[in-house]
Amino acid sequence: MKILVTGTAGFIGHFVAGRLAERGDEVIGIDSINDYYDVNLKYGRLVEDGISRDGADSGRKIQSSRFSNYSFIKMHLEERERIEELFRIEKFDMVCNLAAQAGVRYSIENPHAYIDSNVIGFMNILECCRHNKVKHLVFASSSSVYGLNEKMPFATSDNVDHPVSLYAATKKSNELMAHAYSHLYGIPVTGLRFFTVYGPWGRPDMAYFKFAKAISESKSIDIYNNGDMLRDFTYIDDIVEGILRVMDLVPGGNSSWSGMKPDPGSSKAPYKIYNIGNNSPMKLLDFIKIIEKEMGREAEKRFLPMQPGDVYATYANVDDLAADTGYRPSTPVEDGIARFAKWYREYYK
Repeated sequence: MKILVTGTAGFIGHFVAGRLAERGDEVIGIDSINDYYDVNLKYGRLVEDGISRDGADSGRKIQSSRFSNYSFIKMHLEERERIEELFRIEKFDMVCNLAAQAGVRYSIENPHAYIDSNVIGFMNILECCRHNKVKHLVFASSSSVYGLNEKMPFATSDNVDHPVSLYAATKKSNELMAHAYSHLYGIPVTGLRFFTVYGPWGRPDMAYFKFAKAISESKSIDIYNNGDMLRDFTYIDDIVEGILRVMDLVPGGNSSWSGMKPDPGSSKAPYKIYNIGNNSPMKLLDFIKIIEKEMGREAEKRFLPMQPGDVYATYANVDDLAADTGYRPSTPVEDGIARFAKWYREYYK
């Protein structure tokens, strides 16, 4: 298969591109390498995949020195003409869209960045899939779409009409846009709602990364809602395995779907939504204790109220994923954090 993976300088995209290349697919990765967080980490991921920093910045198609079947092009999803030309030339069999402007709190400060990347950029991907006969589009959604929903665990059959951040709203809009294109043009589309992904090469804006950094520098950590929150922490390897299994499972229409009792997670069109989460939420303070243990010291804690855009709990129902792919994320948080802490110490010396 010839596969476009967007966001390959990002956390999840980096690992997905590598796994696809290892198993023999031809992979072309793109990323804008924006400065939302430390670009050195983004370039570091690319270098790990055999893409030099100078080569990445050239804007040309650069061949990986690690994988003979992986190449990279620096490109924004919003660059409509360049994206259209890329699809026209490369003739992709499949697209895995992981590029997005991430971050819940940042969406409150910089809303236009989310519309540009997550809505306009995704629209360009949909149009290119439509006009180039792509066999399957897999795209990243987010557990944040569940918003004010308090029914646990979150299931894809739940209503997700009450997001509490613009980031979540753009991810919900992606699901709606994807369904419209699947319905109108028969494009097989699968959306994946990720739950609090962590691990080596992770994002520095995520809480666990901030905690590790503060502990290593003997600084205090900020704990919101006094630590009274639950998160379904999901290790990166589990996320990637779920993505690859879903990519190989091209959806057909749900023949039992009914407009009288519509299931939001499927359709008569070839469209499907899955959760990928650990299915085992943990209290934030317990999570911090594991980080403290692996970093070798206790953190000084500063307790603060809940932040705008945050939700109290996330908890994934992954029954559909397990039934359809035979896979259920299972990495214990203790193991995942140990691997992250080892990487963190080695990377930051």
